[in-house]
Amino acid sequence: MKITSWNVNSLNVRLPHVLQWLESHPVDVLALQELKLDQEKFPINDIEAAGYQAVWFGQKTYNGVALIYKGEIADIIRGIPNYADEQRRMIAATINGVRVINVYCVNGESLDSPKFLYKQEWFDALQTFVASQIQQYEKVVLLGDFNIAPADIDVYDAEKWRNQILCSADERQWFEQLLALGLTDSFRYKRPVDVQYTWWDYRMNMFKRKLGLRIDHVLISDALKDGIIEVSVDENARSWERPSDHAPITLEVA
Repeated sequence: MKITSWNVNSLNVRLPHVLQWLESHPVDVLALQELKLDQEKFPINDIEAAGYQAVWFGQKTYNGVALIYKGEIADIIRGIPNYADEQRRMIAATINGVRVINVYCVNGESLDSPKFLYKQEWFDALQTFVASQIQQYEKVVLLGDFNIAPADIDVYDAEKWRNQILCSADERQWFEQLLALGLTDSFRYKRPVDVQYTWWDYRMNMFKRKLGLRIDHVLISDALKDGIIEVSVDENARSWERPSDHAPITLEVA
């Protein structure tokens, strides 16, 4: 089974990229973040023409998440239950027997911003929800744009980013708390010392200069860990014309 996460930073702009990528990289599940589309504007006809189905949770201008898939789907949840949130950042479903939770986590803006308090609140709600899902389902994949670089190896300049948004001690602790629920960072499990980024700022030629952060993750429950075949980041997609600032990350698991 192949499961991919990709923050496309506007599906309206990047739809040709998504269709091109799916044609050359067929997967069982493609989890998209930052759709920036109203619910009724999702391009379902194009997705179906490519041989896939989809469920989505859209929002105009900001946020929005989707699961594009082949196979059987059940138990769809849009939004974190019991958490009032106007921003559409989470969708979950069971696809081909695997519980897939797709998240576009809060950025937080800066450590002294009210948006950082929202980020903390949101991660608290996510933790509660994921804990309940792990109790209910054996095979769980939590993936998406976490807006957290978990360790110094995941940052092109650890000293420059120390105690900055995406890399603060608090944010890294929230990430560790998710792992403590019984999840494993699949990329770091498979590639313990590899330097690999998933996001590069559009400014200052950061991609060409290979200066990025690893903030997109695929976390898996123990039932999937021994079946990992490969975890890879497709940097080529970041090099296309008018690209997203993120690259797709793919888990292949038996």
